[in-house]
Amino acid sequence: MNLILLGAPGAGKGTQATKIADRYGLVHISTGDIFRANIKAGTEIGLLAKSYTDKGELVPDEVTCAIVRDRLTWEDCKKGYLLDGFPRNLFQAEELDKFAHIDGVVNINIDHALLMDRLCGRRVCRECGESYHVSTLGGKTTCARCGGELYQRKDDNPETVGARLAVYNEQTAPLIDYYTRKGIILNFTGSEAPAEALFEEVKAVLDKLA
Repeated sequence: MNLILLGAPGAGKGTQATKIADRYGLVHISTGDIFRANIKAGTEIGLLAKSYTDKGELVPDEVTCAIVRDRLTWEDCKKGYLLDGFPRNLFQAEELDKFAHIDGVVNINIDHALLMDRLCGRRVCRECGESYHVSTLGGKTTCARCGGELYQRKDDNPETVGARLAVYNEQTAPLIDYYTRKGIILNFTGSEAPAEALFEEVKAVLDKLA
């Protein structure tokens, strides 16, 4: 089963991605993780990506698609994968169609006011990337999953979050219509309820695809 996970920044994609990947034995593929791995390994495409990120520029769609295309050829992807953070726009979606078959697109809809609170209160583990909200930490500063240090990302502030949501609405939200026309969109509504409640809804649908 090959899936895509869609949702605005702060919609809870990271938490759902972990749960989905664990339950269905899928490889969780995050474009951010791929970039970091290639940059750390000093691969040709990693150095190319770094040449853009070092200047504070976005990695071009062509480079992003090439990195994802390569990742999907790895042996571990043969049993299924979950794409998180890709595609981000229609160009990437159309390119993905050329080298991958997608069975379903999990889309998490959520109110933007709630997203603002989530992101500005988010704390992330430096080691494994697990996300938390300050309201649930009780003053703790380490990750319950791996013990890594928790920190607040520099861009988790109202101004930057607002700009990110605007970019999402302009570039990524159109993918919902794109995959709806293909008949593979799976819509869910995020809320302040525990992530487990949302996952139960997602699981009930995905169990029928698996």
